[in-house]
Amino acid sequence: MSDEAREFLNSYGDFVTKVTSEPSLDQSSLDARMKEIDSTSPIESARLLTAALGLGSETGEFVEIVKKMFLQGKPASEDNIFHMKRELGDVLWYWVQGCIALGFTPDEVMDENIRKLEKRYPNGFEVVRSEVRQEGDI
Repeated sequence: MSDEAREFLNSYGDFVTKVTSEPSLDQSSLDARMKEIDSTSPIESARLLTAALGLGSETGEFVEIVKKMFLQGKPASEDNIFHMKRELGDVLWYWVQGCIALGFTPDEVMDENIRKLEKRYPNGFEVVRSEVRQEGDI
């Protein structure tokens, strides 16, 4: 690596640190933030953190299998289908952790999703409704 490239990467590292929140940089700040969230809301912060990290990683494992099947020639075999089934089970496990962390039952979350999608797509899916949302539609 050239000296110029190394200098650029080091300066970019300084920039990254500058624009990173204190709880992302410091364990005691993260601990304080988690305790604040726990004491001022119904959120179980440790469980929510577990859910968020797990959902990201397990979803990534599922996506990796799909990517390899569609883009790299991995066979759509029974073994790979079973592997995807197991990864979806892991996603489900972390999803339920998230529900519990936020004080919801899984059926409450699913019911809310149905209400949101029925409002967004009253006549079934339409591309324009997926791209142009009404104010407040998150």
